[in-house]
Amino acid sequence: MSAVEYTVDGQTYEGWLVMPDGKSNVPVVVIAHAWAGLGENEKQKAAIIAKEFGYAAFAVDVYGKGKRGTTVEENQALMNPLVGDRAELQKRLAGGLMAAKAQPGVDGSKAAAIGFCFGGLCVLDMARANQDVLGVASFHGLFRPAENIPQPKITAKVLIEHGWLDPMAQPQDVLAIAKEFEGADWQLHAHGRAYHSFTTQGANNKEMGTVYDADADRRSFAYLKTFLTEVFG
Repeated sequence: MSAVEYTVDGQTYEGWLVMPDGKSNVPVVVIAHAWAGLGENEKQKAAIIAKEFGYAAFAVDVYGKGKRGTTVEENQALMNPLVGDRAELQKRLAGGLMAAKAQPGVDGSKAAAIGFCFGGLCVLDMARANQDVLGVASFHGLFRPAENIPQPKITAKVLIEHGWLDPMAQPQDVLAIAKEFEGADWQLHAHGRAYHSFTTQGANNKEMGTVYDADADRRSFAYLKTFLTEVFG
């Protein structure tokens, strides 16, 4: 496991690579981070994907090297400009995907992407923009559509793992994304007792609606493993 620097439009970003032991020419799973930036949760999930699933895992960075948030206000200041400029966000995601595919030991023809919270919005945008991924999986993601792609023609397979009690993606938002993705090969699992951030260990702010749920975390990653097996063949 190691930090990997890469550039997009002359700006330096720092991703995180974990390779499975003793394997080469393996598919790669890109991981898109939550609103605070690439951190321990993404690194932990990368380790699971490499060690338990047997794929390369590359956590991308869409903020820039060293740009991370530690408070709600800092996180919003990092995330909101990109939520408001989806073309820029998609460009940074494409750059991260390119860096992931270029890593030694990676089979660049087989890539998928997963993301958490803001990262869930990121990977859904990768599908909307028809970036070169076979499948995307959103975990407690944000469902806000991309204004620059009003009628996406999605070719990637899509998995959405959703906490039904998530205040940031409510039932009407679930219905809206189902309509937006109509015709695509999508599936959605709603976890009835789960809030936002249900895969993020240590999350425990019920007032904000961000609560870790061990059962939903475990179940959603079991679904992910099945999904990736199908996506990669």
